[in-house]
Amino acid sequence: MAYAHVRGGGDLGDEWHDAGKMMVKRNTFTDFISVTEHLLSEGYGAPNKVAIEGGSAGGLLMGAVANLRPDLFRAVLSHVPFLDVMNTMLDASLPLTVAEYEEWGNPNEPEAFAYMQSYSPYDNLRAGRYPALLVKTSLNDSQVMYWEPAKFVARLRTLKTNAEWPLLLHTNMDAGHGGASGRYDYLREIAMDYAFLLKELTLA
Repeated sequence: MAYAHVRGGGDLGDEWHDAGKMMVKRNTFTDFISVTEHLLSEGYGAPNKVAIEGGSAGGLLMGAVANLRPDLFRAVLSHVPFLDVMNTMLDASLPLTVAEYEEWGNPNEPEAFAYMQSYSPYDNLRAGRYPALLVKTSLNDSQVMYWEPAKFVARLRTLKTNAEWPLLLHTNMDAGHGGASGRYDYLREIAMDYAFLLKELTLA
C-alpha cells in the first residue's frame, strides 16, 4: 500500500499545499497519476490490479483521476466525495462554500470558473470504460451534500460502457461526513470496503 503525498495536501508544509490549490489545483491530480505510474514502472503491483481510495476532497481526487486516466485503475473507493464542484461552489447558501473560495477559487470570476470546470469530476464524465467504483455518501453530511455522489453515479451509469465492472452507490442514512460513529457500525463499513476491493482485485 502506498500513500501519495500529492501537492495540495498539508502534510509537507504550506508551500506544498499552495502548489495544489486555486489555479494550480490540477497538480494534485497529475501528481497522483505520476505516483501510480512510477510505482508500476518500478514493479510495485500489477498494472491490472491498482485500487485507489480517497474521501471528501480526496474523493474529488478519485473522481478527477478516474476521468483523466480510467485505464490506470482497476477499482476506486470514494468516501463522501466532493464531485459536483461547480454547483456546490456556485451556491453561497451552503455552509462551506464562501469559506472555501480561498482553496478552490471563486467561480463567479470567469477565469476561476473555467479552471474549476476543467477538472470538476461531474462535469468531465465522458462515455467509455471506467474502473469499478464504490461511491459512498451520508444523508446527514453537512460538508459534502449527498446529492453530489448521487448525481455523479446517476450520470456515469448513462456513460460507462463496461457494464461488467460495477458502479455502486451506498448511502448511509444515519451518518454525517465522518461516516458511521459506532464501533461496530464503523467496522461494518470497513468490511464492506474491503469486500468490494478484494472482490474486484481477485477478479482482475
